[in-house]
Amino acid sequence: MKRTAPVRLLPTPEQAVALRSTLHACNVAGSWLSRQMHANHVFGKHEAQKRWYSEIKARFGLSAQPAIRVIGKTADAYATLRANLRAGNYGPPGSERRRAVEAAPIVFRAEAAQPFDARCLSWQLDERGRGGTVSIWTTTGRLKGLPLVGGDAQVALLRTRPIGESDLVHRDGVWLLHAVVDIAEMPLREPVNGFLGVDLGIVNVATTSDGDRMSGSRLNRYRKRQLQQRKRLQAKKTSSARRLLKKRRRKEARFATDVNHQVSKNIVAEAERTGRGIAVEELTGIRARVRLRKPQRATLHSWAFAQLGQFLSYKAQRAGVVVVQVDPAYTSQTCHVCGHVDKRNRRSQAVFHCGRCDFVGHADHNAALNIATRGVQRWGEVKRPHAAPILAASQDGSSKPTNRRQRRPANSSPQGRAHDAVSKSRAAAWAGCSTAASLFISERGVGEVKIRRPTASPAQPASSAARA
Repeated sequence: MKRTAPVRLLPTPEQAVALRSTLHACNVAGSWLSRQMHANHVFGKHEAQKRWYSEIKARFGLSAQPAIRVIGKTADAYATLRANLRAGNYGPPGSERRRAVEAAPIVFRAEAAQPFDARCLSWQLDERGRGGTVSIWTTTGRLKGLPLVGGDAQVALLRTRPIGESDLVHRDGVWLLHAVVDIAEMPLREPVNGFLGVDLGIVNVATTSDGDRMSGSRLNRYRKRQLQQRKRLQAKKTSSARRLLKKRRRKEARFATDVNHQVSKNIVAEAERTGRGIAVEELTGIRARVRLRKPQRATLHSWAFAQLGQFLSYKAQRAGVVVVQVDPAYTSQTCHVCGHVDKRNRRSQAVFHCGRCDFVGHADHNAALNIATRGVQRWGEVKRPHAAPILAASQDGSSKPTNRRQRRPANSSPQGRAHDAVSKSRAAAWAGCSTAASLFISERGVGEVKIRRPTASPAQPASSAARA
């Protein structure tokens, strides 16, 4: 498992000039190489190295290993661009934005981060404390004895673990080294007590199936206050206002990052303590799927759910806790007691009132309980991919679950026939399993995981197949 340990460099003014000139030279070389690769349609690292390695060294005055790192950085940038194009992050094929991205080569900022490896950078860390020095290559010569300082945990990692590639970063006048270290990976523990469902949101940053709510009111108030201050400073258009804007940039992002760290740490600690896994929603692409009024768009696009998911993943991996992602469809409309699905069940943002069994509870808690149930189903599909009743059925038709205890005649409409086909495929897949895990949920929370053996006959009503 890889982790990044950031430390701060403390260069003298002369050393800072050498570091800045090194970043400029490497990024100018990277932009030049990007134009050559784009014009010749050569995007692989090895082919680019064969063609332009010698020219990069001669044209920009780079040594052998820094030239290799520039080629690798540029090739990695194009690999990331191609992955984003395949994922549709720049729009569908033929769209104006996608054509513009495909037509222009990648350009690096003058002070973009530059990777260094062990041949360009060596570490000398103190046996105690948080200090040390580094020796780093620059275009003006090698800088030796460059002091550094870091947090206790970061320096302890660097002192006890092998150090891989490090990035030289210049941000807001501060010089940083982001070092990648390898740490031992904990073996994943079997979630013997089920899954802890986590419902992500804006009003409540996260709500667990145990009923714990991490309110987002403090974060939302902070974001609103920062937005008002930015508007006020931008309206002044004075040099002092621009200076304050520059000073305050990324402050809101740092605050949100700290909140996400705290929330993810608490969730992982609770799952580890109770011997459960963590089930979260798969929210990729939600910004493109929803349509909101203009006042709500800033709130949606500042929602850092992806970062919270990343924090949950790496903290859980470090603790040996299983994390699965589930389909979020209809989790906020489904009653976790009787399985009734209706958008009218959710009376408001916070109130859930089932129209069938009259269950009343917090809407986010109810959704988290449904996510916990799907987590067990998803884990069963991961452990037994040949069975996978829910996944196989969802690939063939609608993912909307049928209402439990609901008996209705066969529907002759096309939508009804498609739904019946999905139910039959689920029933057939369920009948073919030797065992299947299901999570029994009550109003008190998540119960234990039990193993049920289905009957040999596949002739069962569609509602029970959907419930499985």
